[in-house]
Amino acid sequence: MQQHSSRTAVDSNDVNACTVSARQLLLVNGDANRVNGAILCPKSAVSKLSYYIYALRPWSFSTSLTPVALGAALAYKTTNRFDALLFLLTLVTVMAVHGAGNLVNTYYDYVKGIDKKDKCDDTTLVDRKLTVDDVNFTAIVLYVSGCVGCSLIALLSPARMVHLALVYFGGLSCSFMYTGGIGLKYIALGDVIVLTIFGPISVLFSFMSQTGTWDLMCILYALPLAMNTEAILHSNNTRDMENDRKAGAVTIPILIGATCSHILFAILLLVPYIFFFVIGFHFNRWLMLPLITIPKAFQIERDFRNGQLQKIPKTTAKLNFYFGLFYVIAVGMSHPNNLPGISVR
Repeated sequence: MQQHSSRTAVDSNDVNACTVSARQLLLVNGDANRVNGAILCPKSAVSKLSYYIYALRPWSFSTSLTPVALGAALAYKTTNRFDALLFLLTLVTVMAVHGAGNLVNTYYDYVKGIDKKDKCDDTTLVDRKLTVDDVNFTAIVLYVSGCVGCSLIALLSPARMVHLALVYFGGLSCSFMYTGGIGLKYIALGDVIVLTIFGPISVLFSFMSQTGTWDLMCILYALPLAMNTEAILHSNNTRDMENDRKAGAVTIPILIGATCSHILFAILLLVPYIFFFVIGFHFNRWLMLPLITIPKAFQIERDFRNGQLQKIPKTTAKLNFYFGLFYVIAVGMSHPNNLPGISVR
């Protein structure tokens, strides 16, 4: 009996050991299988998915979300109509191009030697979290997805396809040429691209998708968002000024120096608040709503002035989200007659 019990205990231990070994083997091989009825998710697959998400820089997507929402809000005030499906398609399309542009930026910053270990914000390629082929393929998939989204919008929207395509491919080209092609970022023209895409183009594209027409007033309404978004890029370029200089890139902070960079950052960050105060005081009190975020803006400006630049781009992006959110709410709550330049159709 004792021998039988001992043999049973040994067999039980062997089974447990084999089960543990099997589980480890499955995880190492990256295969999703069942162990004791439970599905094991391969750790490598989960990690790689997180690397893809990280490479897309989702914290920056607020700069696409708020212009699209603003364009739809202005369209609603103009026509008293809102198409939720068109809004979602527009949002997905713009964010796909934005994500692809981020990946293109990651690739060219790595290839040109600007991103180096322990000296960059995006370590996707530097730390070999993804391969160059992974980044390039994902960027292509996102650009193609954006083109498909634009085609669907053209089918459902009252806008003419040629007009939508002109605005869309203008934005797509800018997102690529920021670092790809001639690389406008590296010759101090990247700021122009950001001011164009994350403001007038995105707002106008969303407005056209909803109404079928375009209006120059959209560009004026987009300027506060565009300036706030440009503040994100400018803070990023100021933080990376030395790395960019060593790599041979030329950015606005390199050209104007640290002191003028701080002045420019303060202008980009704070002038939109002056705009909302003046317009809100004279036309519509709702347009003062974004002023709720001004204490955070002053805090960010103070950190920039004190040279605490490491986290400034992400904190400014977070401010951009709430700034844009309150802006969209303000437009949505306003009567069309109290929105300067808006004519009801």
